[in-house]
Amino acid sequence: MSVFGSLFTAVSGLTAQSQSLGMISNNIANVSTVGYKRSDASFSDLVTTSGRSTLYTPGSVKASQNQRVSLQGILQQSSSSTDLAMSGNGFFVVENGTGADAETLYTRAGSFSEDLNGNLTNTGGFILQGWPLDQNGAIIGGTSLGSLVPVNLTSGGISQMTTSVSLDANLNAAQTVSANASDFTRDITIYDDGGNPRTISVSFKKHAPTAGTVTGTVDLRTQSGNFVPGTDSFDVDAGFGATTITMDGDVNKLLTDLNAVAGINAQLDGNGFLVIQNETAAAEVTLTDGSGTPLALNTLGVPAGTTATTPATPVAGAAPVTENPNGWWDIQVTTATGDLLPTGQSINFNSDGTLNAPTTGGQVNIALGPVAWTTPAGTSGAFTLDIAGMTQQTGAYTASADQNGSPVGYRTGVSVDRDGIVSAQFSNGLSRQIYQLGIANFVNPDGLTALSGTVFRVSDTSGEPDVVAANTGGAGYVEGGALEQSNVDLADEFSKMIVTQRAYSANTKVITTADQMTAELLQLR
Repeated sequence: MSVFGSLFTAVSGLTAQSQSLGMISNNIANVSTVGYKRSDASFSDLVTTSGRSTLYTPGSVKASQNQRVSLQGILQQSSSSTDLAMSGNGFFVVENGTGADAETLYTRAGSFSEDLNGNLTNTGGFILQGWPLDQNGAIIGGTSLGSLVPVNLTSGGISQMTTSVSLDANLNAAQTVSANASDFTRDITIYDDGGNPRTISVSFKKHAPTAGTVTGTVDLRTQSGNFVPGTDSFDVDAGFGATTITMDGDVNKLLTDLNAVAGINAQLDGNGFLVIQNETAAAEVTLTDGSGTPLALNTLGVPAGTTATTPATPVAGAAPVTENPNGWWDIQVTTATGDLLPTGQSINFNSDGTLNAPTTGGQVNIALGPVAWTTPAGTSGAFTLDIAGMTQQTGAYTASADQNGSPVGYRTGVSVDRDGIVSAQFSNGLSRQIYQLGIANFVNPDGLTALSGTVFRVSDTSGEPDVVAANTGGAGYVEGGALEQSNVDLADEFSKMIVTQRAYSANTKVITTADQMTAELLQLR
């Protein structure tokens, strides 16, 4: 029996080594297949039990497939942003269609690209699955396996409605109070909820000082030497009684004499005009001509009489900490259909030219809007105008504005970060998170059932998938613009192939020897 049993044993050896060679050949054939997981032959013996130790009956050998799904291949950089690789545990969740009967499968083959329907599909034709995100980046519909949907990149244009505007501007400190409707205007473009550009106008007008003030009309910088004949005089009263000022010297003596009067501050403005101001806000200044010819006030170009205060109404959110009577400017924000900020509201600057208003987070925000536009129809929600960057310095008017809205833009690219967040980039500079990839973990990934297309199906030995976000729950992270290569080691496969070949040859030698032995047996007479 042993001779014939040896024949069957050798035949089983040939079968097992053939299966091993088949696995080796399949591994070598897929050495360049993205995400391929090699299989190794695992041999086990089959023993024929004998009741007596003196009689041996040979058994046979069985070859089993041992999948190396959990063994990661090397990651290689790719030129496509939608090529994805898993670094660590986990599988991409894919489906073999979009219908109700589509089967959920799992893969490490991340060579995804956009198909004609906008779905991210790999080279095997399987569609990548993810959880959709809202505009704030929150997952819609939960994080279960059943909540996954195809990652579809089809989208129309998107825009962003303006919610904040910042204005950096310099207002000319030498500007005199005039009858002009405005001294400086800046147009700013904002965007409504449909991405339509809209224009708002921000106008500034120098406000009269809020303390009693009188300003001359003669440039005293051209006055050289003493006033002639030097005996002119006038009375000035800031509420503490009249004081006579005699013009018996030059301009500097005049300023010195005026500043010695209780409650009075005198100086030359940027035009060289004499400015006489009550140091107490909301107080009056009274000027009366004295003796001399020509009259003193005519010489200085200032009117006689009482100058009352002109109160200012601070803009809500920009009220001064301590009022500078000379630093007021009226501000008005208008659209083609009306005022966003009513007339008669003002902002204040310190004597050093900085904005005189409390800041919140470095900003001074004026609340504006909302605006209902008619042509074309659209709405601008409430937005803020930040004026923290404004100054009042002698020199040219300057202005620059920035806002956070944008016109309609169309998708120009897509990217995937390490956490599996799929983001779309648009031509208007916006970027929006649109999907969160679901990553499937298995207790025994080597127990998954391999299918064509480098995908796997759940089996009894693999366990059910635990679908989580990348970088959480034991899942690895996603590498965008990279691919996981086959985990086949060619040198190892060639080594195993040599051993398999020798084992196969040895089994054929056993068959030849058993044949010769049976031939000898048949020749007995």
